[in-house]
Amino acid sequence: MVVHSQSAALDHCSLIKTCKPTTSVFKGIPVVDLRDPEAKTLIVKACEEYGFFKLVNHGVPMEFFTRLEAEALKFFNLPQSDKDKAGPPDPFGYGVKKIGSNGDVGWVEYLLLNTNPQITSLKSLTVFRETPEIFRSAVNDYIQAVKRMTFEVVELMADGLKIEPRDALSRLLRDEKSDSCFRLNHYPPCPELQALGGRNLIGFGEHTDPQIISVLRSNNTSGLQICLSDKTWVSVPPDQTSFFINVGDALQVMTNGRLRSVRHRVLAESMRSRVSMIYFGGPPLSEKIAPLASLMAKGEESLYEEFTWWEYKTSAYKSRLGDYRLGLFEKKTGGAAGQ
Repeated sequence: MVVHSQSAALDHCSLIKTCKPTTSVFKGIPVVDLRDPEAKTLIVKACEEYGFFKLVNHGVPMEFFTRLEAEALKFFNLPQSDKDKAGPPDPFGYGVKKIGSNGDVGWVEYLLLNTNPQITSLKSLTVFRETPEIFRSAVNDYIQAVKRMTFEVVELMADGLKIEPRDALSRLLRDEKSDSCFRLNHYPPCPELQALGGRNLIGFGEHTDPQIISVLRSNNTSGLQICLSDKTWVSVPPDQTSFFINVGDALQVMTNGRLRSVRHRVLAESMRSRVSMIYFGGPPLSEKIAPLASLMAKGEESLYEEFTWWEYKTSAYKSRLGDYRLGLFEKKTGGAAGQ
């Protein structure tokens, strides 16, 4: 994804959406120290209010961040013909600009990798065949460390919500059939942004994540934005030493709307590339997704129809990126969860 002239860049951008510039940098991002005795309470509060928080003192070595980022950039800096050998995505593998199969595009190239050793992805194997062994090692070390940390986060969340048993969420991510995945995104700089009349170029369009939880780490380039409850878009200050945790759609359902999946997007930068790495923690495909009994008050009705993760994932793949995917699964009586 290399562009050598302004006219070529604008041609490449022609199908990608733009948006009005957002000057608001959000200073109120909840910050949770994983070693804080009150972490369980702070996690729940942040997820109720924003569906999003920054995690510090997380225990994942910085060396894992820097090594994986360096190896990812080596891959993304390869000639386009070499990268294309690992694509097109099925959904795993290498993709560029095209996001999904329903017409969404963005100023991004990416690798989507399977994290379940029980499932073999030919495209994932191709990625590692085309790269040095150190890349596979960097990916595996990072994923294993982030998984362990994520299990701890969702167990603290369960403690804060008084979910019983405590591993009601973490067991779904630990399951050998867990449908989790890992994504490396590269947003190249776009120096021609000024030619767009002051508008921002969409790197990755607005959406919620369908899984239980998403764990994001990026370099120090800005671009990530979240949508607040009043529909205002705000920029999230980057922090390459920390993680940003997103509530996913499945978790919203499992808490009967108490925790909200957060709508977010990424904007392209004019001078600096952004590299992000995201672990998406999903349940097994056959898992039934419904509000947890231990969270339901006496007489409280579920806001959602019960569905399997496979059914929701299949529905999500048929939708556009910005669609309100949970709407199809809301009960039509007894109230609705809303968007």
